[in-house]
Amino acid sequence: MQLPQVNLGLDLRGGSHLLLEVDTSAVLRERLDALVEGAREELRKERIGYTNLGIASGNTVGLRLRDTAQIDRARQLLVKLGQPVQGGAFSLGAAPTDLQVEISSDGVVRMTLSEVAVRERARSAVAQSMEIVRRRIDQTGVNEPTIQVQGSDRILVQLPGVDDPDRIKRLIGTTAKLSFRMVDTQADPSMPPPPGSEILEGDKARSGNGPVDRYVVRRRVEVAGDNLVDAQAGYDQRTGEPIVSFRFDSVGARRFAEVTQRSVGLPFAIVLDNKVLSAPVIREPILGGSGQISGNFTVAEANDLAVLLRAGALPAPLKVIEERVVGPDLGADAIRAGIIAIIIGFVAVNVFMIAAYGLFGIFAVIAVSLNLVLILGALSSMQATLSLPGIAGILLTIGMAVDANVLINERIREEYKLGKSVVASLDSGFSRAFSTILDSNLTTLIAMAILFAFGSGPVRGFAVAISIGIVTSMFTAILVVRQMIVLWMKSARPKKLVV
Repeated sequence: MQLPQVNLGLDLRGGSHLLLEVDTSAVLRERLDALVEGAREELRKERIGYTNLGIASGNTVGLRLRDTAQIDRARQLLVKLGQPVQGGAFSLGAAPTDLQVEISSDGVVRMTLSEVAVRERARSAVAQSMEIVRRRIDQTGVNEPTIQVQGSDRILVQLPGVDDPDRIKRLIGTTAKLSFRMVDTQADPSMPPPPGSEILEGDKARSGNGPVDRYVVRRRVEVAGDNLVDAQAGYDQRTGEPIVSFRFDSVGARRFAEVTQRSVGLPFAIVLDNKVLSAPVIREPILGGSGQISGNFTVAEANDLAVLLRAGALPAPLKVIEERVVGPDLGADAIRAGIIAIIIGFVAVNVFMIAAYGLFGIFAVIAVSLNLVLILGALSSMQATLSLPGIAGILLTIGMAVDANVLINERIREEYKLGKSVVASLDSGFSRAFSTILDSNLTTLIAMAILFAFGSGPVRGFAVAISIGIVTSMFTAILVVRQMIVLWMKSARPKKLVV
């Protein structure tokens, strides 16, 4: 059985440091596009004539009604397009919607997203992006990555030991927004698309050296990638080429079955990030809620696409605005410097303790040595990440560990000078020093708990190292040293006490 090892942080092992920016404006644009499509669909169903439908400016979608007598009916339909804004923890009543609909007497309609809704959508996009980035990186097997929000729209990612940062950037930066849409077979890709459709290109990587195909695809999403519950890379049993098989949840499976039942013989576009991966013709209804994506994938591309689909789509594109690479040589130098610092500190403390307290100093040295072994063992069993601040925490713990022995030895000296016996001096020294040691260590533990709660990355590593060191030093300085003194008393039976 292989024993667990201490994970090394970015500054010791080397790796990648990425600062990502969430394009929150894309989230707003997507919501406005959905408003345009929703308004078009609702007004057409009720046969309400309109012109100039589109995004007007800022957070507004505009149009003009042809018949002012239909203003009230149009208002009722358009208000339903609003989505509830998530309120705070203490909000009361029904949540307000994100949409304000204004219609003038001459039929001019303005549908405006509220500022609160825009801010909440941006905040939610950043939080969701961070969670999806975390899931994607976890599936690549990176140990102890640091992923946290910086500012209002940025995400910091630190990846210890990553030897292929370009692949990680591709995984992180790909939006992976998958959708299934019908191909408009009546439209010509060389001409402007009709209302409700758009022209999308095929994926360049799939087209090889030939020209990139163009497709006229309906804007309406028949089945969204949000309904996927699993995606796995595999091989087509007929051709042997790499594919990605997928499976929908119950809602997605029902929609997929309905679409394929009514669209037999028509091409069905599989769209990823506004690129058509493939547009197969539906030969028969697909009722099982599963299918496969093919398109000249390599094995690595199929695996990466499966990871992206399992982790979920980013709500907005991410842009790498800062990238730094920490080489393993720098990490090796940091480890060497940290080990040298620990050895020097360990030796200096030991020399002082032996010189100041003699035999009792030797007992303290043994306890400190055991304390260091216990700290490393605890870090290993917890699979904690050790960074430079963690090494500093271990070095600081060595000094703190002998602090308890100094207090105990000084108490013993004081009690013996007062004329007490050897046994009484030892017992009184330990009992009187215990409360002081406990108080000082508890206050330090509280401070480390606050650091761990509000800190991140190396700061947390420092807090963990100190906290483990405090617990182990309490054990070694009080219990282990006391047991060694008891054994010494039974064997030597000293008449005088030299501390």
